[in-house]
Amino acid sequence: MSLFICPLCQSPLQPAADTWRCDGSLHPKHTAHPFDVARQGYVNLLPVQQKKSKTPGDSQQSIDARKRFLNAGHYQPLQTLICQKMRELLAKNESVADSAIEPITKKDSKAINWLDIGCGEGYYTQAMAQTGMDTLIAADISKPAVVELAKTSKAMGRLWYQQVKNSVTNATTKSAVIYPLVTSAAHLPLRAHSIKGISSIFSPILPDAFNEVLAADGYLIIAKPDIGHLATMREALFDNVREHDSDKFLHELAPYFTLMGTEHVSSEMTLSAADLADLMTMTPYAYRALNEKRQALLAAVETESFTTQAKFVVYILQKTAAE
Repeated sequence: MSLFICPLCQSPLQPAADTWRCDGSLHPKHTAHPFDVARQGYVNLLPVQQKKSKTPGDSQQSIDARKRFLNAGHYQPLQTLICQKMRELLAKNESVADSAIEPITKKDSKAINWLDIGCGEGYYTQAMAQTGMDTLIAADISKPAVVELAKTSKAMGRLWYQQVKNSVTNATTKSAVIYPLVTSAAHLPLRAHSIKGISSIFSPILPDAFNEVLAADGYLIIAKPDIGHLATMREALFDNVREHDSDKFLHELAPYFTLMGTEHVSSEMTLSAADLADLMTMTPYAYRALNEKRQALLAAVETESFTTQAKFVVYILQKTAAE
C-alpha cells in the first residue's frame, strides 16, 4: 500500500524515479495524475488551488541567510536536543521503556515513517535522518527551501530512488530514506494513519492534519521559541517587546494529543554583524522591525560584537488513544 496519496483526487500515489503517478481510483473519471520528479530530487505536490500566493513560504533570501546562520552552529544545542529525543522514541532497546517517554519499537518489522513538517532547507532534517527511522518525509510549502534540502540529500545519497544503491550503507549507518516534498501542511499527501512521528520546528501547528496522518500510537515533537528568546535583539529592534507565549497551542492539541514531556535548551551567542544580519533576515523581525532600527543595530555591531541568548522549548506529545 502506497504511503502517499494524490493531492488532486486522493487516490494512491506511487513514487518512481522519474514521475510519480496516482492510479485514479478515487477520481470520478479514473484520471491518473502525474507528478514529475525534479532534477534536484524533489516532487511538487502543491496544487495551484492550495497556494495563497504565487510563491508561498520562505524566500530564497531568507533560506540563504538561515543556511549560513545554522551551518555556523548557532542553534546546534536545539538540533542536538531534538535528535536526542527522537532517538529515545525510536530506540529498540527495552531498557528505554522505563523512561518517561515510551520507545517506538518495530513491531512485525513494520517500517517507521517520520514526517518533518516545515522542514526548510533541512538543517534539522538531515540530522533527524540519522536517528533511526526508515523513511523521512521532508515537507515544506516553500519550493526554494525544498530544492536546497533535495540537493543536499541527493549529494549524500539519501533520496528514495537512491535507496537500492545505498542499501548496504543504510544497514550499517541507519540513515533514513528521504522524500523531499513541496506541499501544504494543511493538505498532506499522505495515507491516513501512516506516520509514526511528526516533528514541527518553528512551523504551524495543525491538530486535525497531524491527527489524520499519525498512527494510533504516533508521536509529535514541537520546537518553539521560549520566554526570553533573543531578548536583547528584540529590545534593540522594538519599542514594545511582546514575550513569546510558547504554550498557547497546547489546548488546540488536547483533543488529540497528550503532553508527555517538556524540555528547555538555551545557548549564549556572540554574533558578528554578518551573523546578526542573517539572523534578522531568517526571522519575522526582517519585516516587523523598522528599517531604521535594523540599520542602527547593525551599525553598532560593526565595531563591537553582539551578544544574545537563544532559548527554546521542545514538547513531546503522544496521540491520545481513542475511547
